[in-house]
Parts: sequence; structure tokens; C-alpha cells
Amino acid sequence: MHKEYKYIDTNSKELCDIRTKARALLKEFDALDFDETEKKQQILKQLFGSIGENVPIDEKFHCEYGKNIFIGNDVIIGPNCIFVDNEKITIGNCVMIAPNVQIYTSYHPVLPEERYIFNRASDNPIYYNTCADPVIIKDGVWIGGGAIILPGVTIGQNR
Repeated sequence: MHKEYKYIDTNSKELCDIRTKARALLKEFDALDFDETEKKQQILKQLFGSIGENVPIDEKFHCEYGKNIFIGNDVIIGPNCIFVDNEKITIGNCVMIAPNVQIYTSYHPVLPEERYIFNRASDNPIYYNTCADPVIIKDGVWIGGGAIILPGVTIGQNR
């Protein structure tokens, strides 16, 4: 059975601009002291699609765009977490995410003829196709340290 892929142009001006803005906000976030919670929340509200109440995010958090991340209330995100949000990441309420957790929404097709762009324009530096599927983490979930969540995964309530 052949899978239909939804390709993303990660080199588009729109996505490059969003990625640049996200990196600037993350740099500003990382420069703040631990107890500057109000300023941190202001930055996170600019970065994410939405963020609830009582959501501490520890140091060295990284995301691709930010705008595709939607976080509920009472969520803890530990240090060194990476969210590759080429597609929507939805995190419910009362979720604990331990250090070094990685959430990926993007991937590349398995078959080389679908993955590589053999006849690309000379001004296009992209030589591979990127696809993405959303990740959903429902209410009451605990994700242990170092976990990797792959594209298209849904983690059920209270898991």
C-alpha cells in the first residue's frame, strides 16, 4: 500500500520568517533569569499557538516554529526539550514532560524516489521532501525523561 504524503516547503519565505522569529524569542527566553516568570510567560504567549495557566518551561527549550504548539493548563516542561512543530503539537491539561523529551511532527518518506528531489531548481537548496503529522498528548499524561514521540502519535488520557 502506498502512503500519500503531505509535503511541506520548509524553505518557503513564510516558514523561514516564522522560524527566525521563534529563534529570536527563544534566545530572549533563555537570557532571562529563572525567577523572571512574568517576562517568560509574555515571550511564550508570543511564541506558541496558545499556552494555558501555570506552565513553567525549563531552560534550553527548543522548537522549530512555536506557532504550531498548543499547551493546556498546569503543564510542566523540563529542561532540554525539543519540539519539532512542522505540524500541530497539542498538549492537554495536567501534563508532565520530563527533561530531554523530544517531540517530532516531521519526517521524510522512506523510499528514496519519494524522499529526494532529483530535478530541483538550481536556486533551491532543499534536496529532500519533508512531511508532517500532528502529535496529541491528552490530559493527565506523564512523559518520562529522554522519551521520543514520533509524528502522528496520540497519547491517551492519564497515561
